[in-house]
Amino acid sequence: MKDILSVTKALSDGNRLRTVMALSEMAELCVCQVTEMLGVAPATVSRHMSVLQNAGLVESRKNGRWVYYRLSETAKAEPLMTVMEWLAGSLDRSAEIRADRKYLRKIARCGVARYCATGTSDKDD
Repeated sequence: MKDILSVTKALSDGNRLRTVMALSEMAELCVCQVTEMLGVAPATVSRHMSVLQNAGLVESRKNGRWVYYRLSETAKAEPLMTVMEWLAGSLDRSAEIRADRKYLRKIARCGVARYCATGTSDKDD
C-alpha cells in the first residue's frame, strides 16, 4: 500500500503529472528541458523530479553537468502502465498537455545545449 500511496501522491501535482506525460512521449528529458516546458525555477523542477524518483516513476542519469530523466521500468510495467494509459486517455484532450506536447517538440529540436547553456526561453515565440 505504501508504494501505491507514494505513486498517487507523486501524480497529485499538476507539474509532476505534466512531466510524467512528457516523459511518456519522449525517451528522456534534461532537467533544463523540463524547466523550460514547465516555466518554473530549476530548483522547483529538481524537487518535483525527486518526488517522482522516490515514487519509482522516473530514473536519472548524469552526463557531465546535465541530468537526464526517463520513465522507470517500474512505471512502464503492469499495473502502473494501465494507470499511465488511463492518464494518457484522460488527458489527451487537455489544452495544457497538447500545448506541452507541441512545445516539447520544439525544445527537442533545439537540443539540450540551447536551454542548459543559455537559459534562454522561447516559450512566447
